[in-house]
Amino acid sequence: MKLAVVGGGSTYTPELIDGFARLRDTLPVSELVLIDPAAERLELIGALARRIFARQDHPGLITTTSDLDAGVAGADAVLLQLRIGGQAARLQDETWPLECGCVGQETTGAGGLAKALRTVPVVLDIAERVRRASPDAWIIDFTNPVGIVTRALLRAGHKAVGLCNVAIGFQRKFAALLDVAPAEVHLDHVGLNHLTWELGVRVGGPGGRDVLPELLAGHGDAVAADLRLPRAVLDRLGVVPSYYLRYFYAHDAVVRELGEKPSRAAEVAAMERELLALYADPALDEKPALLAKRGGAFYSEAAVDLAAALLVGGGPAVQVVNTYNGGTLPFLPDDAVIEVQARVDGSGAAPLAVPALDPLFAGLVSHVSAYEDLALDAALRGGRERVFRALLAHPLVGQFDLAEGLTDRLLAHNKEHLPWA
Repeated sequence: MKLAVVGGGSTYTPELIDGFARLRDTLPVSELVLIDPAAERLELIGALARRIFARQDHPGLITTTSDLDAGVAGADAVLLQLRIGGQAARLQDETWPLECGCVGQETTGAGGLAKALRTVPVVLDIAERVRRASPDAWIIDFTNPVGIVTRALLRAGHKAVGLCNVAIGFQRKFAALLDVAPAEVHLDHVGLNHLTWELGVRVGGPGGRDVLPELLAGHGDAVAADLRLPRAVLDRLGVVPSYYLRYFYAHDAVVRELGEKPSRAAEVAAMERELLALYADPALDEKPALLAKRGGAFYSEAAVDLAAALLVGGGPAVQVVNTYNGGTLPFLPDDAVIEVQARVDGSGAAPLAVPALDPLFAGLVSHVSAYEDLALDAALRGGRERVFRALLAHPLVGQFDLAEGLTDRLLAHNKEHLPWA
């Protein structure tokens, strides 16, 4: 089995390599190609990847290339983990929205729209080249904003599934709190990418007993601390929101906080420099502990599970993914992309039935889904007015003057990535 990773020079990649090495019985990779235009960095990551495979006696071949077409040729699956513009663009996404009193974040709000505009055209070009070189290959998208990018891929007719690590992170945390194996924990995880709620926590599989009330009663303080939300919010909602909901439920407080401390982008950039120095050590043959602070926890396990379900066979698996709604949330269009538990096999992902979503949550999902539709239109066709409409539709903007100011700043900071701007 051949897998290709586009963005293989990412500092995330050793996490992925470690998963491939440890879980080789689940996903028997014979060839892994890391693809990235940053040749020097790619070779550094590639050398570490080979050492990780060697340490764990994995027989697979790891190669590196900057030639996308050659790298994806013959691949069974292609994983996308891109950041167009790098950490410098992320720093801008987290900075200029604050000038308008809006949250600066790389996937949510105006910064998230900027990332979508930069990313969607590049991802669609890559996907077309994958389709020409390997028409049967699956595309697994980990590139943010995952919901919008996956919607773009699916609408263009690609064999694609979107993946995020929020759900598996909750699964692992809840399993530890409940003292059960992670495989025993099934989440009623419902919403859009980075806009989800855990409506139930079931032990024993999809039909298992819902222990969410017990979890909140016994461990609500710990869960709230992880989310950086007051315990009272969880008690009143009766569910566990994604930590991205903090940008909605405590927007003004987050804006004040972001204005008083270094940006996450600056922290990550410093961390990446330290990671790359560690990766350069020829004695290093495992992922360093520092990588856990970089983000993307459990990404490798989620990616391995998804690729195995799509490629290996042996019956469907159940996993939280991003895929077409297809009537699962009846208040959304069928071609909206949602993030829910799905049955995954060689034919793709089919969402499982989910509990009814309270209007308190369904209203926000509808609002953000409509924004995502406008954001995708702006990414595909460009134009200042489309950008403005998407921003005006976003629940974290929603005011004419704010949308105007944000539009001007977005275009000014992204001219090099947007030919039409």
